[in-house]
Amino acid sequence: MMPPTKPPSPIRRIVTGHDSHGNAIVCSDGALPTVRELDILPGFVFHEVWATQSTPALIDNGADPTIGPLVLTPPRDGTRIRFVDFPPETPEFHAQDIHGIEEAWDQIGAAGASTARAGAQHALMHRTESIDYGIVIDGEIVLVLDDEEVEVGPGSVVIQRGTNHAWANRGERPCRMLFILVDGRYEDEIAEALKSR
Repeated sequence: MMPPTKPPSPIRRIVTGHDSHGNAIVCSDGALPTVRELDILPGFVFHEVWATQSTPALIDNGADPTIGPLVLTPPRDGTRIRFVDFPPETPEFHAQDIHGIEEAWDQIGAAGASTARAGAQHALMHRTESIDYGIVIDGEIVLVLDDEEVEVGPGSVVIQRGTNHAWANRGERPCRMLFILVDGRYEDEIAEALKSR
Protein backbone atom coordinates (compact mmCIF):
# COMPACT_ATOMS: atom_id res chain seq x y z
CA MET A 1 0.00 0.00 0.00
CA MET A 2 1.34 3.41 -1.00
CA PRO A 3 1.80 6.04 1.74
CA PRO A 4 -0.71 8.90 1.56
CA THR A 5 0.42 11.75 -0.63
CA LYS A 6 0.39 15.34 0.45
CA PRO A 7 -1.55 17.78 -1.74
CA PRO A 8 0.54 19.84 -4.16
CA SER A 9 1.96 23.04 -2.71
CA PRO A 10 0.08 26.31 -3.13
CA ILE A 11 1.39 28.55 -5.87
CA ARG A 12 2.88 31.97 -5.10
CA ARG A 13 2.51 34.65 -7.79
CA ILE A 14 4.56 37.84 -7.93
CA VAL A 15 3.26 40.48 -10.36
CA THR A 16 5.45 43.46 -11.24
CA GLY A 17 4.56 46.82 -12.75
CA HIS A 18 5.67 50.45 -12.84
CA ASP A 19 5.12 53.40 -10.55
CA SER A 20 4.31 56.88 -11.88
CA HIS A 21 8.05 57.54 -12.40
CA GLY A 22 8.59 54.37 -14.45
CA ASN A 23 10.35 52.51 -11.63
CA ALA A 24 9.82 48.74 -11.43
CA ILE A 25 7.64 47.74 -8.47
CA VAL A 26 5.89 44.70 -7.06
CA CYS A 27 2.15 45.14 -7.59
CA SER A 28 1.14 41.94 -5.82
CA ASP A 29 2.80 39.00 -4.11
CA GLY A 30 0.81 36.09 -2.77
CA ALA A 31 -1.52 33.23 -3.50
CA LEU A 32 -3.35 32.98 -6.81
CA PRO A 33 -6.77 34.66 -6.58
CA THR A 34 -8.43 32.13 -8.89
CA VAL A 35 -8.09 28.45 -7.97
CA ARG A 36 -11.03 26.23 -8.94
CA GLU A 37 -11.72 22.57 -8.42
CA LEU A 38 -14.16 21.03 -10.90
CA ASP A 39 -17.35 19.93 -9.15
CA ILE A 40 -17.70 16.80 -11.21
CA LEU A 41 -14.04 15.73 -10.99
CA PRO A 42 -12.77 16.03 -7.38
CA GLY A 43 -9.06 16.85 -7.24
CA PHE A 44 -9.02 18.26 -10.78
CA VAL A 45 -7.89 21.82 -10.00
CA PHE A 46 -7.18 24.84 -12.23
CA HIS A 47 -4.73 27.43 -10.84
CA GLU A 48 -5.06 30.54 -13.02
CA VAL A 49 -1.79 32.50 -13.18
CA TRP A 50 -2.16 35.18 -15.88
CA ALA A 51 -3.54 35.99 -19.35
CA THR A 52 -2.85 38.51 -22.07
CA GLN A 53 -5.51 39.89 -24.39
CA SER A 54 -3.53 40.78 -27.52
CA THR A 55 -0.33 40.37 -29.51
CA PRO A 56 1.82 42.26 -28.86
CA ALA A 57 0.67 42.19 -25.25
CA LEU A 58 -0.22 45.53 -23.69
CA ILE A 59 2.24 46.27 -20.86
CA ASP A 60 0.29 48.21 -18.25
CA ASN A 61 -0.68 48.24 -14.58
CA GLY A 62 -4.18 47.02 -15.41
CA ALA A 63 -6.54 44.77 -13.50
CA ASP A 64 -5.84 41.12 -12.79
CA PRO A 65 -6.93 39.19 -15.93
CA THR A 66 -7.57 35.97 -14.00
CA ILE A 67 -10.57 37.29 -12.05
CA GLY A 68 -13.87 36.04 -13.45
CA PRO A 69 -15.19 32.84 -15.00
CA LEU A 70 -12.79 30.02 -15.77
CA VAL A 71 -12.07 29.75 -19.52
CA LEU A 72 -10.01 26.91 -21.00
CA THR A 73 -8.72 28.63 -24.12
CA PRO A 74 -6.56 31.72 -24.46
CA PRO A 75 -8.22 34.98 -25.54
CA ARG A 76 -8.23 35.72 -29.28
CA ASP A 77 -4.66 36.88 -30.13
CA GLY A 78 -3.73 36.34 -26.47
CA THR A 79 -2.14 33.90 -24.07
CA ARG A 80 -3.02 32.10 -20.85
CA ILE A 81 -0.83 30.45 -18.22
CA ARG A 82 -2.11 28.07 -15.55
CA PHE A 83 -1.19 25.09 -13.43
CA VAL A 84 -3.52 22.08 -13.49
CA ASP A 85 -3.63 19.31 -10.90
CA PHE A 86 -4.78 15.96 -12.31
CA PRO A 87 -5.95 13.48 -9.68
CA PRO A 88 -5.53 9.74 -10.21
CA GLU A 89 -8.46 8.48 -12.26
CA THR A 90 -10.99 6.45 -10.30
CA PRO A 91 -13.63 3.86 -11.24
CA GLU A 92 -16.25 6.55 -10.43
CA PHE A 93 -14.69 8.88 -13.00
CA HIS A 94 -14.73 6.17 -15.68
CA ALA A 95 -18.33 5.26 -14.82
CA GLN A 96 -19.65 8.75 -15.66
CA ASP A 97 -21.71 9.12 -18.77
CA ILE A 98 -20.91 11.63 -21.49
CA HIS A 99 -23.41 14.16 -20.07
CA GLY A 100 -21.61 14.25 -16.73
CA ILE A 101 -18.34 14.96 -18.50
CA GLU A 102 -19.99 17.70 -20.58
CA GLU A 103 -20.84 19.44 -17.30
CA ALA A 104 -17.09 19.59 -16.51
CA TRP A 105 -16.42 21.25 -19.89
CA ASP A 106 -19.15 23.79 -19.16
CA GLN A 107 -17.45 24.63 -15.85
CA ILE A 108 -14.30 25.69 -17.69
CA GLY A 109 -16.07 27.59 -20.47
CA ALA A 110 -15.13 25.04 -23.11
CA ALA A 111 -18.25 23.11 -24.10
CA GLY A 112 -17.24 23.27 -27.78
CA ALA A 113 -13.75 21.86 -27.17
CA SER A 114 -14.84 18.34 -26.21
CA THR A 115 -14.43 15.72 -28.94
CA ALA A 116 -15.35 12.76 -26.73
CA ARG A 117 -18.03 10.48 -28.11
CA ALA A 118 -19.08 6.96 -27.25
CA GLY A 119 -16.04 4.75 -27.74
CA ALA A 120 -13.55 7.65 -27.54
CA GLN A 121 -10.04 6.89 -26.32
CA HIS A 122 -10.72 8.97 -23.18
CA ALA A 123 -13.72 10.80 -21.74
CA LEU A 124 -11.81 14.12 -21.70
CA MET A 125 -10.69 14.10 -25.35
CA HIS A 126 -10.68 17.68 -26.66
CA ARG A 127 -9.15 20.04 -29.22
CA THR A 128 -8.51 23.79 -29.15
CA GLU A 129 -7.18 26.07 -31.88
CA SER A 130 -4.08 26.98 -29.91
CA ILE A 131 -0.45 26.09 -29.34
CA ASP A 132 -0.14 24.71 -25.81
CA TYR A 133 3.11 24.13 -23.95
CA GLY A 134 2.43 21.49 -21.27
CA ILE A 135 5.23 21.01 -18.73
CA VAL A 136 5.07 18.21 -16.15
CA ILE A 137 6.11 19.65 -12.79
CA ASP A 138 5.35 16.71 -10.50
CA GLY A 139 3.96 13.21 -10.93
CA GLU A 140 3.32 11.30 -14.13
CA ILE A 141 0.60 11.42 -16.75
CA VAL A 142 -0.29 9.87 -20.10
CA LEU A 143 -0.84 12.00 -23.20
CA VAL A 144 -3.69 10.32 -25.10
CA LEU A 145 -3.91 11.07 -28.84
CA ASP A 146 -6.17 9.64 -31.55
CA ASP A 147 -4.09 6.52 -32.20
CA GLU A 148 -1.25 6.55 -29.68
CA GLU A 149 -0.28 7.34 -26.11
CA VAL A 150 2.88 8.78 -24.54
CA GLU A 151 3.87 8.55 -20.87
CA VAL A 152 5.37 11.80 -19.57
CA GLY A 153 7.01 12.69 -16.26
CA PRO A 154 8.75 15.60 -14.53
CA GLY A 155 10.82 17.72 -16.88
CA SER A 156 8.88 16.60 -19.97
CA VAL A 157 7.42 19.28 -22.21
CA VAL A 158 4.57 18.53 -24.64
CA ILE A 159 4.03 20.95 -27.53
CA GLN A 160 0.35 20.55 -28.35
CA ARG A 161 -0.33 22.00 -31.83
CA GLY A 162 -4.12 22.08 -31.88
CA THR A 163 -4.37 18.29 -31.80
CA ASN A 164 -7.10 16.10 -30.36
CA HIS A 165 -5.94 14.84 -26.97
CA ALA A 166 -6.61 14.07 -23.32
CA TRP A 167 -4.49 13.75 -20.18
CA ALA A 168 -4.91 10.49 -18.22
CA ASN A 169 -3.51 10.08 -14.72
CA ARG A 170 -3.28 6.32 -14.35
CA GLY A 171 -0.93 6.52 -11.38
CA GLU A 172 -1.57 6.58 -7.66
CA ARG A 173 -0.72 10.22 -6.91
CA PRO A 174 -1.68 13.61 -8.37
CA CYS A 175 0.16 15.09 -11.32
CA ARG A 176 0.76 18.84 -11.60
CA MET A 177 1.37 20.42 -14.99
CA LEU A 178 2.07 23.99 -16.07
CA PHE A 179 0.34 25.07 -19.28
CA ILE A 180 1.10 28.09 -21.44
CA LEU A 181 -1.56 28.51 -24.12
CA VAL A 182 -1.11 30.72 -27.19
CA ASP A 183 -4.03 31.57 -29.46
CA GLY A 184 -3.59 30.10 -32.94
CA ARG A 185 -5.14 29.48 -36.33
CA TYR A 186 -5.16 26.18 -38.21
CA GLU A 187 -3.28 26.09 -41.47
CA ASP A 188 -5.84 25.78 -44.32
CA GLU A 189 -5.01 22.14 -45.18
CA ILE A 190 -5.33 21.01 -41.54
CA ALA A 191 -8.54 23.02 -41.09
CA GLU A 192 -10.07 21.25 -44.10
CA ALA A 193 -9.00 17.82 -42.83
CA LEU A 194 -10.53 18.52 -39.41
CA LYS A 195 -13.89 19.50 -40.96
CA SER A 196 -14.32 15.97 -42.26
CA ARG A 197 -13.77 14.33 -38.86
